[in-house]
Amino acid sequence: MHAYSQDLRDRILGALDRGEGPTAIARRFEVSRMWVYQVRKRWKEEGQRHSLPMGGYRRSRIAHKEAQIRQWIEATPDLTLVELSERLAAEGIQIKVPALWHQLNKWGLSFKKNSARQRAIAHRRTSGTN
Repeated sequence: MHAYSQDLRDRILGALDRGEGPTAIARRFEVSRMWVYQVRKRWKEEGQRHSLPMGGYRRSRIAHKEAQIRQWIEATPDLTLVELSERLAAEGIQIKVPALWHQLNKWGLSFKKNSARQRAIAHRRTSGTN
């Protein structure tokens, strides 16, 4: 969903300045009457004609633990994501495995995923199948 254009906001506010009613404006510009009221209220109370930013940056819950997580991975390279999330849970930080993987990927951290996967890869290499 996108915010309405600035041009539309300016035309709505211009129509309000000319004394047109919010219902007629909403019908003419094909927007909701409530949105017209919201635009007017924001202009009168805050002096802002533009839309508020949508979305935003969310800081990671484990950003402050980056150094410690790097130490854990360096000390135990075969640490799995589940084990890593359990260690974080023991420190009071609940994080799901996909979210943990996403953050580690952003940091450029890579490590062995699990012992079963490593055995499967080693078995394929030694069996000679292509």
